[in-house]
Amino acid sequence: MKCIYCGCEESKVLDSRSTDETNAIRRRRECLNCGKRYTTYETIETTPILVVKNDGSRQSFDSSKIKMGIIRACEKRPVSAMQIEMIVANIEKTLQNSMQQEVKSSKIGEMVMDELKKIDDVAYIRFASVYRKFADLTSFKKLLDEM
Repeated sequence: MKCIYCGCEESKVLDSRSTDETNAIRRRRECLNCGKRYTTYETIETTPILVVKNDGSRQSFDSSKIKMGIIRACEKRPVSAMQIEMIVANIEKTLQNSMQQEVKSSKIGEMVMDELKKIDDVAYIRFASVYRKFADLTSFKKLLDEM
């Protein structure tokens, strides 16, 4: 880390604290050359994930899209905002931990359905009916029979 005052690369850390709002560590440093103090922030660098859509196009992973789909499926259901946040966080964490740079949208959809199935059957059926694009009643009935 270079000192912002003299450019020296030697410093010592005086204090380290986590910052809750940004998932970063705040470090108070002192330059060993000029003695001046400055603050740095350390964050985890994540690999961007690309979502491969059904048509073959690619776009950046956006957890807010998952969240909005789950919120729609859970409308008027006894599913708390905290449960929805946990589902989104679990999926995002699983994708980050997989170390894959590309993931198919179908895999993400299956992950969402697996999580919803654990929490609320009606929300699961709602999400599955939109996600799987049921064309007729028999395919919908087949899903119900599997439950």
